[in-house]
Amino acid sequence: MFFQHIYDKTLAQASYLVGCQKTGESIVIDAKRDVDTYLEIAKQNNLRITHITETHIHADFLTGSRELAKLTGARLYLSDEGGEGWLYEFPHVGLKDGSMIKVGNLTLKVLHTPGHTPESISFLLTDHPASEEPVMLFTGDFVFVGDVGRPDLLEKAAGIIGTKEAGAKEMYKSIEKFNALPDHIQVWPGHGAGSACGKALGAVPSSTVGYEKVRNWAFQYTGNENGFVKYLLEDQPEPPKYFAMMKKLNKVERPLLTEVPKLKKLSAEEFKQALDKGIKLIDTRNKADFSAGFIPGSINIQGNNSFATWAGWFLNYEEPFMLLVPDNQLEDVTRKLMRIGLDNVYGYVDNVNVWTEQGKGLETSEVISLDEFKRLYTTNNIQLVDVRGEAEYKAGHIKGAENIFVGTLGDNLDKLSKDKQVVIHCQGGDRTAIAYSFLAKHGFKNVKNYSAGMNEWVNQGNPVVTEELILQ
Repeated sequence: MFFQHIYDKTLAQASYLVGCQKTGESIVIDAKRDVDTYLEIAKQNNLRITHITETHIHADFLTGSRELAKLTGARLYLSDEGGEGWLYEFPHVGLKDGSMIKVGNLTLKVLHTPGHTPESISFLLTDHPASEEPVMLFTGDFVFVGDVGRPDLLEKAAGIIGTKEAGAKEMYKSIEKFNALPDHIQVWPGHGAGSACGKALGAVPSSTVGYEKVRNWAFQYTGNENGFVKYLLEDQPEPPKYFAMMKKLNKVERPLLTEVPKLKKLSAEEFKQALDKGIKLIDTRNKADFSAGFIPGSINIQGNNSFATWAGWFLNYEEPFMLLVPDNQLEDVTRKLMRIGLDNVYGYVDNVNVWTEQGKGLETSEVISLDEFKRLYTTNNIQLVDVRGEAEYKAGHIKGAENIFVGTLGDNLDKLSKDKQVVIHCQGGDRTAIAYSFLAKHGFKNVKNYSAGMNEWVNQGNPVVTEELILQ
C-alpha cells in the first residue's frame, strides 16, 4: 500500500493519497483545490488517480475534487447521506453507510458519522494483502486528535437556524460508533491545530482509536449526553465569514480552475484607475513594513499562514480586488486565495512605489508602546477595544476593554467612538494590523494600535479580568 498525508498548514487542512502499488490505482481523499500536488505525487510513485472522495461538504476550503476528476478522468465517490439539502448537486457515485470503495487490493468501507454535518462520512481502510483487519480510519471533521468536529457551523456560518443542538446530539451517537472500533486502528483526521472546525485540535497529524478513547475529551462523557452537548457547543471560535460560501460552492456546479492562475501585474495608470473605481487593495506585506508606510485605503492582511482565513473575512465573492504582493511571494498568495475560491483578482502591484512615484504620499500606523498605552489607559478617557475572539476575551482581558472581534468590525463600526481616543489591541499584533488598516479605510483618525497586546501586557505582570475574577 502507498500512503501519503498532504497537509496545507495555511488552513490546517489534511488530505490523503492512498494507492495499491500492485495495480497502480489510487484514491485522493479531501483534495485541496491546487491539485498539481496530487498529480505530482502520483506521477513520482507510478500511480494513477482513479478514485476521488470527500468526507463531507466542506465549509473551510474549496475542494479540488472536480478539478482533479476533470484532469484525470477519475470517478467521484461522494456521500448520499444527510437527506434533502445535504446532497451533492453534480454527477457522482453515491455512498451510504456500509458502502465499499475498491481501489486495487484496498477497500474503504463507508461509516455514516453525522454531527459536524448531516452527510459526514468516514472511511475505514483495509489493506487486504497485509491483513483482513481494517488498519486506518479517515475521519474528516468527525474525530480530530484530541477533539471532535463542531456542530454549530451550519447555524453560525451558513445561517441554518436550529441545527447546532441537533448536530451535537448526532455527534454523540457517532462517538458511540467510533467507541466500538478496535483500539489499534490509526485515525487520520481532516484538520490539525489552528483550524476553526474545532476548538482544541491537537498538533500531531494522526492518532489511534485507543488513544482518542483515553485522551480525547469527547470520550469522557460516556452516558452523559447533556454534558457532552453543553461542552461541545460552548466557546467555539468564530467561524470565518467565507464558510457559508464554501458550503454552497462545494455542493453545486461551479466553474473549474485546473491550474494556478497567473495574475496580471498592473501599470501605475491601471492601478490608479482601479483605486478610483473603488476596487479594494489588500496589502500582504508584514505588519511592520505596512505600519511604516502604506497606500491610503489599503487593508493589511499579511501573507502568512493565516492569510486565506482573514481574506475570507474581509473580501466577498462578487467584487474584484487587488493585491500588493512582492513578486517572489505571488504564487504562494495566489494558491492561498484559490483554496477558498477567491478568484476575482483584478491584478497586483509588487510595492508601494507604484503610488509614491506618482507624487502621492503614504500613511503610517500609530503603533504605541506599553508605556504610552498605560499613560492613555490611566486617563480613563479612552475607548479600549479588544479585537480577539470572544473565548479569548472571556479567558482574560484588560479591565474596561470592549470586545469587538476583528472579523466583525464592518458590522460594528457604530460601536467605535469618533470623539474619544480609541486604542485597539489583540494578542500579538497581527489582528490589530488588520483592524487598524480597516478602520483607517473607513475614516477613523482617532485610533492607536497597542500592537504588543496581551502577550506583553501579561508578561509584564499586569492584571487581567475574567468573567469571574481579577488575576494578579
